[in-house]
Amino acid sequence: MSNMEEQKNNHKNGPEHGHNQKKDEKLVNLKEEEYLALQDEVKKGKDALDKMLRNQADLENTRKRLEREKQDFVKFANEGLILDLLNVLDDLERTVDLAESGKEDLTAFVKGVEMILAHLYEMLKNHGVKPIEAEGKIFDPNFHEALMQVENQDLPEHMIIEVLQKGYLIHGRVLRTAKVKVSKK
Repeated sequence: MSNMEEQKNNHKNGPEHGHNQKKDEKLVNLKEEEYLALQDEVKKGKDALDKMLRNQADLENTRKRLEREKQDFVKFANEGLILDLLNVLDDLERTVDLAESGKEDLTAFVKGVEMILAHLYEMLKNHGVKPIEAEGKIFDPNFHEALMQVENQDLPEHMIIEVLQKGYLIHGRVLRTAKVKVSKK
């Protein structure tokens, strides 16, 4: 006997004969095709809920993975720069060792330091860092920080006459302003 037929029999016999019927439950007569269509819709709904829950879990796993990748990226983002700096550090250590051992005279020592500086400037350039042009320029608070003013009638007002500390840009953005001395009338 099918489930449909059983429901029909329970309905015909009434509540006194339907042992499976709960007290407040009502029976509804449906055509078999309607019943099967409803079962199909329930299955589709369950499948859709299951798919949604799997997608939600996948989304959460992706979010967690991206967060881990972001943390790793931030943690190791400067790896290339650090490797370049280690080469400069090696050069400096060799130069100091030679100077301390007395095998190098002052001229050779200065030449070694100049070579290391050139290497360091090239490394910074390769990483998008360049110095801010300042001396002989008109003061611009976006790039310069005036630490001193000096009266000078021969120069236009706010002309940078000396750089006290170099400023730098990184990929066009100010990394550090140039500390300067400017003229005033």
